[in-house]
Amino acid sequence: MNNNNGFNDTINQDDHDNAEELTGSSCDSSESEENSWIAWFVSLRGNEFFASIDEDYIHDDFNLTGLSSMVPYYDYALELILDSEPPLDSLSEDQQEIVETAAEVLYGLIHARYILTSKGMLAMYEKYQNADFGRCPRVYCQGHPGLPVGLSDLPRNYSVNIFCPRCHELYYPRASKHANVDGAYFGTTFCHLFLLQNPDLIPPKPQESFVPRIYGFRINKESAYHKQRENQTQGKRRVTNTAGGETPKQNSNAPKLQSTAGN
Repeated sequence: MNNNNGFNDTINQDDHDNAEELTGSSCDSSESEENSWIAWFVSLRGNEFFASIDEDYIHDDFNLTGLSSMVPYYDYALELILDSEPPLDSLSEDQQEIVETAAEVLYGLIHARYILTSKGMLAMYEKYQNADFGRCPRVYCQGHPGLPVGLSDLPRNYSVNIFCPRCHELYYPRASKHANVDGAYFGTTFCHLFLLQNPDLIPPKPQESFVPRIYGFRINKESAYHKQRENQTQGKRRVTNTAGGETPKQNSNAPKLQSTAGN
């Protein structure tokens, strides 16, 4: 009887030790994730639109095809993102700052590809459900959540805009802290593909539209109030057609992305 108790005590002690080891290893893993470069980057003020990219996705060279020619100090930047401790001591302070900025640009370009995958879509789905990207400011859209969209897939052309799935219009982000976020980090495809893959999230088109009135009466459509606007619109269309059908860039004076390291 005493021998059995001793045997049971030994088993219980082994189980307790194993549990401590598992708990310790899971805590270490959790701490390393919290202290990772990716966790730091997405937690920065102004980076709330970004999802955390799975490191396995970044480790797959196929997913990074073509990015090395778009980012200076590509290898250093990639190692920095993956917490591989690149030998930055061999670089000057100016070069180290370039690497830090390059890492942010590289992460953004990878992010634009990652959010087109099933895991990326799921991460953005949660953000969309929480209205993390903001809401449409149009009155008749009744605060419908928006989605981030770029006007170009190439960096440093346009800042990010918000697409409203209800009225299909674009708006500037409400918070000024998002003004410098590059639209290429979300691309031109994501918001539309997201809705196609989640058709239950596609809202009905607003039935109401604003009607201008003076003293309660609608303004005559033949009046200068409407005609002047139509004439200006037609004039712009003629200029566009004369230029070969190319649409002039919008928001071309958008500020260039700067490093957020140290903010």
